[in-house]
Amino acid sequence: MTELTLAIDAMGGDHGLDVTLPATMDVLQDIEGLHVLLVGKTETIQAGLQRLGQAAHPRLELIHASEQVAMDEAPAHALRNKKDSSMRVAVNLVKEGRAHACVSAGNTGALMAISKYVLKTLPGVDRPAIIFALPCMTGKTHMLDLGANIDVSPENLLQFAVMGAELCSAVEGLKNPSIGLVNIGSEDIKGNELVKEAHQLLRESDLNYVGYIEGNDVYEGKVDVAVCDGFVGNVALKTSEGVAKMIAHFMKLEFNRNLFTRFAGLCALGVLKALRRRMDPREYNGASLVGLRGIVIKSHGGADRYAFANAIREAYNEARMDLPNRIQQHVQETLRQSTLNQGSVS
Repeated sequence: MTELTLAIDAMGGDHGLDVTLPATMDVLQDIEGLHVLLVGKTETIQAGLQRLGQAAHPRLELIHASEQVAMDEAPAHALRNKKDSSMRVAVNLVKEGRAHACVSAGNTGALMAISKYVLKTLPGVDRPAIIFALPCMTGKTHMLDLGANIDVSPENLLQFAVMGAELCSAVEGLKNPSIGLVNIGSEDIKGNELVKEAHQLLRESDLNYVGYIEGNDVYEGKVDVAVCDGFVGNVALKTSEGVAKMIAHFMKLEFNRNLFTRFAGLCALGVLKALRRRMDPREYNGASLVGLRGIVIKSHGGADRYAFANAIREAYNEARMDLPNRIQQHVQETLRQSTLNQGSVS
């Protein structure tokens, strides 16, 4: 088994060390050959490990960082003034080649700003994007961009599609993942100029592009990768989270309405638990900042131990498949093809 090293921002997230430390130890126990660089205030981390009864581990190393990026801190401020933050040091470890990937549950905007500044984008990639796996009727739908890029070009959307397809191919084992472009309808006449121009570029690419998809198609599992700009993607993601909470709230109210509904809830307990497992957001925790010259995984800030461990596993899987190199090769092939297509048209 290939030995891989991950850098983990131990101080990030809403819960900090209470989550990052036990989650890290869980993954170290599960994956042989994995090495972890825990980044943060070493004295605080050591005290936390002692409380867990894990004062020392042969595949765990502590890297000191004197600062921490706050969850509500402005990204520009974190980039300029927090050069020894646990987040910045973790990303630097990837840049230096000491780690194959890094994981943080910290401030999303700061993580993107720091990662883009330190690691830079891959050749042929104009902007990195945030991609996340959403549960759907057929398994998972990977959606990007989820908020990193509000204003994009058709070429950006093409690059997002390439990156999403390569991630699905590498991590999910899909040979020819299907791509859909999120639009307000499936007809060619619908959509703004941005979407229409991107639609044409995608049709001329070597991707398995199926055409326009609507919001409901994402959860019906009609495609493996749903492509959109960051504005649409972030609104869709947050709306989905709100709908899921609303359904759970209403179900709880109805099952607790009276004695009869409580009994019905007990009878349906097995089904409800299975449904909860299938829709549990912790199972899908770990968004990828794709398009960078290194692997950066963003965990949800409120992630618990189980969810953060899944984000670490996502980083491990992407590092194992050398995702940035695969994306770079595919993007360059797509750019060459696009140039040839433009030449033949002219």
